[in-house]
Amino acid sequence: MSSGKWRFFIDRGGTFTDVVRQAPDGSISALKLLSDNSAYDDAALEGIRRSLGLPGNAPLPEARIGEIRMGTTVATNALLERKGEPTILLTTKGFADQLRIAYQNRPKLFALRIALPDMLYAAVFEADERMDAAGDILRPLDEDALRISLAAARAKGFKACAIVFMHGYRNPAHEKRAALIARELGFSQISASHQTVPLPRFVSRGDTTVADAYLSPPLNRYVSRIAGA
Repeated sequence: MSSGKWRFFIDRGGTFTDVVRQAPDGSISALKLLSDNSAYDDAALEGIRRSLGLPGNAPLPEARIGEIRMGTTVATNALLERKGEPTILLTTKGFADQLRIAYQNRPKLFALRIALPDMLYAAVFEADERMDAAGDILRPLDEDALRISLAAARAKGFKACAIVFMHGYRNPAHEKRAALIARELGFSQISASHQTVPLPRFVSRGDTTVADAYLSPPLNRYVSRIAGA
């Protein structure tokens, strides 16, 4: 069925980018490009431009395009190559090492030397606060001390912050306040666990939140570049 406009379905991989395109007359064809090539700025955009008969770096005519859907390994590659955004972990006082300790899994039970993977966060800062398992406040958030810690992190160049407080999923008040302070101090990527994965289990909640803070910036930069074109 013809829509009168082009429709694109793109898989941008680390090596090749596959573009499935549906022309205004309803016909379907495919195009394969190298994901990284000095001849063009981006493989997905190049595939669309070639389909529309446009020169390199030309803006995409929105009136001719009905839909663009894309799957990309940008975030996956950033994870594998450790090229995400330098990130700090902000957590409840006393839990700075919890994500490193994790569950103490031993895949090789009798190995004398356990090779642990590198953590995605580059630094840890503790917030003086505590909720109980019901979400009641045991210790109010020390906002003054928090501002000092986050200001020191910003001075070191950090822009991404993962906030993981004990029982923050049950009562997010302290995480929300910490996120607001981080925003005021200039952090551009703030991932709070009550938004990322509002569930129990501190370690899995923390790991997911750190990954979100670490990988969202490179993914968002790529999406913004595509949207800008």
